[in-house]
Amino acid sequence: MSLNHLITTFLLLITVHATSQEVSYEDGKSYILGGIEVTGLQSYNEQTVKTYTGLRVGQPIIVPGEQISAVINKLWGLELFSAIDFFITNIEDEKVFLELNIIERPTLTKVKFTGVKERKVGELVKDTDLKKGKKITESLISNTKNYLANKYKKQGYLNTKVAIVTKVDTSQINARSMLVSIDKGDKVKISDIIFEGNKQLSDKKLRKALKSTKQKKLGRFWKKSKYIKKDYEEDLGLLIDKYAENGFRDARVISDTLTKIDENNIQLNIRIEEGNKYYFGDIDFVGNTVYTDRSLAQVLGIKKGATYNGVLLRERIADNSKPDPNDVTSLYQNNGYLFSSINPVEVSAANDTINFEIRIIEGKETFLDHVTVNGNDRTNDHVIFRELRTRPGQKYDKSDIIRSIRELGQLGFFDAEQITPDVLNANPNAGTVDLDWSLVESGSSQIELQGGYGGGGFIGTLGLSFSNFSVKNLFKGEEYKPVPMGDGQTFALRLQASRTFRVYSLNFVEPWLGGKKPVQFNMSFSRTQQFLASFGGRNGIEVDKNRQFSITGITVGLAKRVQWPDDYFTISHSLSYQLYDFRNYNTGLFNFGNGQSNSIAYTFGVSRNAILGGRIFPRGGSNFEVTAKFTPPYSLLSNKDFRALKERSEELAPIVQAQGGAITPESKELEQIDQERFRLLEYYKVKFKGDWYTTLMGKLVLRTNAEFGFLGSYNSGVGNVPFERFFVGGDGLNNFTLDGRDIVQLRGYENQSLTAIDALTGQQEGALIYNKFSMELRYPLTLKPSASIFGLAFLEAGNSFNNFQEFNPFQLKRSAGVGLRIFMPAFGLLGIDFGYGFDEDLRPQSLGNGPSGWQTHFIIGQQF
Repeated sequence: MSLNHLITTFLLLITVHATSQEVSYEDGKSYILGGIEVTGLQSYNEQTVKTYTGLRVGQPIIVPGEQISAVINKLWGLELFSAIDFFITNIEDEKVFLELNIIERPTLTKVKFTGVKERKVGELVKDTDLKKGKKITESLISNTKNYLANKYKKQGYLNTKVAIVTKVDTSQINARSMLVSIDKGDKVKISDIIFEGNKQLSDKKLRKALKSTKQKKLGRFWKKSKYIKKDYEEDLGLLIDKYAENGFRDARVISDTLTKIDENNIQLNIRIEEGNKYYFGDIDFVGNTVYTDRSLAQVLGIKKGATYNGVLLRERIADNSKPDPNDVTSLYQNNGYLFSSINPVEVSAANDTINFEIRIIEGKETFLDHVTVNGNDRTNDHVIFRELRTRPGQKYDKSDIIRSIRELGQLGFFDAEQITPDVLNANPNAGTVDLDWSLVESGSSQIELQGGYGGGGFIGTLGLSFSNFSVKNLFKGEEYKPVPMGDGQTFALRLQASRTFRVYSLNFVEPWLGGKKPVQFNMSFSRTQQFLASFGGRNGIEVDKNRQFSITGITVGLAKRVQWPDDYFTISHSLSYQLYDFRNYNTGLFNFGNGQSNSIAYTFGVSRNAILGGRIFPRGGSNFEVTAKFTPPYSLLSNKDFRALKERSEELAPIVQAQGGAITPESKELEQIDQERFRLLEYYKVKFKGDWYTTLMGKLVLRTNAEFGFLGSYNSGVGNVPFERFFVGGDGLNNFTLDGRDIVQLRGYENQSLTAIDALTGQQEGALIYNKFSMELRYPLTLKPSASIFGLAFLEAGNSFNNFQEFNPFQLKRSAGVGLRIFMPAFGLLGIDFGYGFDEDLRPQSLGNGPSGWQTHFIIGQQF
């Protein structure tokens, strides 16, 4: 045999084709490595690959042998190459020369998706890891196909098809671009759900038990009939729960079959074995020392002889669907027994009766060792701790934790969705735990900067509101970030001006006066100036600033959280003074254009705020407020004949009105009379407002609202004051009010259009009585700290009346519509509503013209 033939044969024996990661060798021969050459490289450096192999010229090497195998496996593990081959190129004496031939995998340069929305592409690239520079392998393509197909099948697109093709990208060496085509097809619908074996529960009841899996039905729009495997599997569990609720504890699904009807429709066949119906027998409590059997039985609420209900039993032991359930587990945890364990055990089943033992391990009474807070970057610790009902050394109480979550959420300083109480360092033997409150700060300062045209000119508004202010740091320059913050006080300043009016207001609130008890102190100052304007002149409107009407007011109040009837109640007191000043302001709105009216009033309020889930998007609870505002009954303490003055005023008013505002003896007399009547305002004003929030399902929340207001007088001889009245209709924004009026929102109608116009003066003088009812369905789109957004649909009804003789709570103006709310910490609440009014408004020009129709309302800074 020639030397060349021998070398050729040897090469064939040791040539390694890297089509698998494991390479085995026969016994080889020992050589000295004389040299190694790397071929086939396109983007990698030859010396880098040589170094990575670990092979060095001059080292002993067995060919073939495990060293070669280890190098191949090492290189293969990089997943950078599609083929790795070793060749012997020469043998000189005891030296062997090797060639390492490599085929590099192509590199992904760009990827394009078709068949999906552009905004979804980024998410898909992230999920599939198809980033630039990724090595393209068959495994990558296969895994990507499977992931995308399964992703859309889980969403109900059972016919999803995914195709992936690559194309050479000449802009780079050994590079390819990728095109991912996704054809989701139509969502597969469930044409029918057929049950077999059910005799005790009807098909209708069983279909209703399936929460997310519904068959096609004309008119169904809330729950779609698409098939989603994950939801279907969960619904099968709910099906068994439905049987368990009705006494059939042994019920089970024997089989379930999916049958394809056509490309877009399937049929579900569910075969059920119902078993026998059972009843509760004796229920004994074992291991309880803290509570008597009778007390536990009352909480359990299950009587002997009742139909067996496994779901109810589970909920009465521990109901995890509610934050504050009335169950046995909560009974123990609300009394310090965090480590208690309650387990219902079937001890016997005779015929159709099941006897239970509720086995209780009470554990050791638990106390809070350390209570800490974190995440409050701006808010001082004492502001948080004064709201917490969990203090070191106190007995562990789950209800205190739930209440503390609510109180922190109501502050508005933290994201209510991320308030997390973490139980740490639990020590059952010592009976201690630590509690750490994890908080996420949300913006507590707001700025309002608006500009627009109205009332014949430009209107500018600047509002600043700091709801976590710190007065004590007002003169510390280092605390301005950008203003002193952290003590939970509220400071608000608002300026609004145009050619025809100016409004200034200042408000300060200290929620914990003295820092010891929840006694709120508030003080506000406001001034409003309205200048007489008339149309005409060079600019279209003339403003006479020498003829004006102004209101200057100051209010001081105290509010205290009380313990009775429960500690959700607050009682408030406030004292206010308003000066109404007329200076040659004869417009017909009031019967006197010169002079002053004074209002000194005391307001008493009772409120109960038990809202759950944060103030931006409450999920449950209620909030109501009743206020009564009184002035002294001056006329009852005076000998003046106010009745005669009123009668004379009523005689003169039509005469002056007919004179068209001219200065006459009658107009002067009327002005003097009404100035005398209303120099000291006397009235009482009662208002009620209630809001209730109910979570219907998931995140869908129902808000119901009822409101009522009444303005009365002590002395019919004096009559009703021309101020403090109710104006109903429109967006409800009361940013600018002349006379202490209440602006009541009723969407679907123009602003204040549901307040009757006086037939004599032609002016909207305001109503003395109003009532309003509304319902809103709310659904959050996002509740992130940066922006909370929710949509709503509403039904509203309300009306206003001039006296109790006219008052009819069922004579309502109705409306319906949809809206959107956006809350951004820096700007407060913004929103838009589209409302349709089904009835006429009360303006004379509207009567007989049919419904109010569609109205658009913009909401800026209104309460939630």
